[in-house]
This record gives sequence, structure tokens and C-alpha cells, in this order.
Amino acid sequence: MSVSIHPSAIVDEGAQIGSGTRVWHWVHICAGARIGKDCSLGQNVFVGSRVVMGNNVKVQNNVSVYDGVEIEDDVFCGPSMVFTNVYNPRSAVSRKDEYRPTLVRKGATLGANCTIVCGAVIGEYAFVAAGAVVTRDVKSYALMAGVPARQIGWMSRFGERLGLPLKGHASFVCLHTGDTYQLINDECTCLAR
Repeated sequence: MSVSIHPSAIVDEGAQIGSGTRVWHWVHICAGARIGKDCSLGQNVFVGSRVVMGNNVKVQNNVSVYDGVEIEDDVFCGPSMVFTNVYNPRSAVSRKDEYRPTLVRKGATLGANCTIVCGAVIGEYAFVAAGAVVTRDVKSYALMAGVPARQIGWMSRFGERLGLPLKGHASFVCLHTGDTYQLINDECTCLAR
């Protein structure tokens, strides 16, 4: 399967793009970027030269993925969500050697217009609500909302809110998949069914 690149897109020489990936209108992918298989980069997406993106990543319209961001497989980046790579930017102060890395783990969802402040790790299958501002690490399966973002629940791999408490010990079965989720010491894990 080949890569599909719209004629208005700019892909700099040296960028690596996996088979089955679709690059839409007015996208710019810088040299050195590594993008996996079966991804979709929507209209007006920018991908920096020091970006690594896994397989089956969906980046919706108007998202800039700056240097220092790593995105694992099956991540969804909602329309106009924002990554940063400098914690304390100033126009008159060059801080290109101070980029803080951001890691988005497998299966996470970053909702429309949310902001991920650099240096954060977003856990597997975490769900950041639309408009939230993440300023610190996010646990796997955590549901985050607000400014600044705080945890308000847990989410399944299927993308449904789980009936688990925020803290303590409990278990829950997803009605859609039959997967069992267990909460132990405030960490959520998915057990094989």
C-alpha cells in the first residue's frame, strides 16, 4: 500500500512516512520526521523534524506536532489541539536547546482544542477532554478535564467512561468489549478477558 500525499502538501526530503499513510491539504512534514504506517494527517498539520509518530495515528486539522514530541501507536489528536516544546518561551531568548520532550502513549485520545504543556507523559489509553490544559503527567486510562486538567474518572480502551472510583481498589467490566479493568493503588490496568 502506498502513501497518499495531496499535491498542496510539503514533505521535505529525508522525512520517513509509512505505507498506507494519508497526508492531506497544506500539510508540512519536515526532514527527519518519522511517521508510521496507516496514519492520517489532516488539513494544515505541521510535523517537526524531531518528531516520531507510531502506526495508525490520527492527527486532525490544524495541529502542530513540534520537535521533541513522540506519539505511540493508535493515538488520536483532535482538531486544533496544541503541543508545546518550550516551557517558558520568550521571543528575545533562544531556547532551542531547552526543548522538553513530550510522550503520548499508545491509544491515548487528545480532545479538540486541548493543550499539552511540554515535558508531560500521557499514559496509555488516557483521554484528555476537549479544551483541557495538561500541565503534568497523566496516568494510563485517566480521564482528564479542565484548566488546569485534573482527573475526573477512568476510560476504557473502547473510549467509554468506566465506573471505577478515582482512588482505592475496585474492578469493572466494559459492556462493549468484556474487558475487565482493575484499580489497585490508584493505578488502572486492563486484564485479559
